[in-house]
Amino acid sequence: MKKVSKFFNLLMIGLVMAGFVACNNDDDDDDIVTPPVVVPGALNTVTGSITTNTTWKATDQYLLSGFVYVEAGATLTIEPGTVIKGDKATKGALFIKPGAKIIAVGTADKPIVFTSNQAIGARKAGDWGGLVILGKAPVNKTPAVVEGEEKTTFGGTDVADNSGELKYVRVEFAGIAYETNKEINSFTFGGVGSGTKIEYVQASYGGDDSFEWFGGTVNAKHLIAYRGLDDDFDTDNGFSGMIQYGFILRDPAIADQAGDSNGFESDNDANGTTATPQTAAKFANVTVAMGAGTANEKFASGMRIRRNSAISVYNSVFTGAWPRSGLRVENDLTIANYTSGLIKMDGVVLATTAKVQVEGITEAQFKAAGAKNAVSLAADLKMDATFNVLGAKPNGIPGTGSPLLTGGATLPAGFEATTYIGAFGTTDWTATWANWDPQNTNYDLKK
Repeated sequence: MKKVSKFFNLLMIGLVMAGFVACNNDDDDDDIVTPPVVVPGALNTVTGSITTNTTWKATDQYLLSGFVYVEAGATLTIEPGTVIKGDKATKGALFIKPGAKIIAVGTADKPIVFTSNQAIGARKAGDWGGLVILGKAPVNKTPAVVEGEEKTTFGGTDVADNSGELKYVRVEFAGIAYETNKEINSFTFGGVGSGTKIEYVQASYGGDDSFEWFGGTVNAKHLIAYRGLDDDFDTDNGFSGMIQYGFILRDPAIADQAGDSNGFESDNDANGTTATPQTAAKFANVTVAMGAGTANEKFASGMRIRRNSAISVYNSVFTGAWPRSGLRVENDLTIANYTSGLIKMDGVVLATTAKVQVEGITEAQFKAAGAKNAVSLAADLKMDATFNVLGAKPNGIPGTGSPLLTGGATLPAGFEATTYIGAFGTTDWTATWANWDPQNTNYDLKK
């Protein structure tokens, strides 16, 4: 009996000592990240950091609460057909940090959707933050910090950096200001490298820019910007990627009340310096359209190129009631980039109803010999009657006999060869996967 009591006493002493040691290791416990428990077939709230390889399944849904980060070394894989919602109260957003990856590869029949958590009829631009992808490719600003979040840095020297893949992905009702004039966009790309694959993606009802690139070298194809608030394609801080096939469709009643909403907006940097690498992205086969009706006075130009940007645009058409101009080349350095050939405009058709079609340079410069540029009336382009319809599926394919079908210029190396102007030749690449009425789409989890 005495032996048993002695053993019991020793056991109790050991347990007490173990508990004492555990209580004094609180600092170590703070470093442990416990992944959230996913409830199959339910809406799962996701917060904080994702530090290990994780898969989100189409049979579940996910609610982004606050800033959610995929940390360096981790890959977030999202199955086709998965729906991810942004929490309105906490302004949810998803960040893919430099060194992390997102593999969001949907299909035409099962796109991946990031959308509002609000009910049908109550969804609005800016219901949540958006999708932010960051990499280690060159940026002309140091430190480069995510606008709006103001904490995470990005950029580096790896031109071919790989942040993963997006394919058949929609982002809806995102884009929100976290501070005055510091917003997160529907899609934000910061220092994203050319190893990343981006194609068949749609931004709808964004509360700021639909797509914004801050530096980086990533290329992309088949982008839709639909009924956004501010700019559609915004390029800054040394972005030098190649974008082909873009369809921009604006609601004439919706523009940023801060003023100056454009189809394209491009800066070398915020101060228009000669910082390198210079913003020198190339765009080809873009259609820019605006729905019928009187344009909000806060709209400006189809293209606004300024602050020493040197982007180039090929085989693209700009239509609609842009109040100020079709093409605006602004300030001395940018105009010099145009006249020296750093900015190229080949196969570009301006068919807006703006006060002037060309601003900053002369129309003669725009229509220089060999450029195959033109100033036209929209009616002469023979577009389908529904090419700029809102709320239903538009048909952007030019009609028989349209000059857009054969008027294209020879594209630079790296683009797919096309002879047509605008986003569409004879094939509608938006079919099946794009959504033109997300306000009335039922995103309830299917049981």
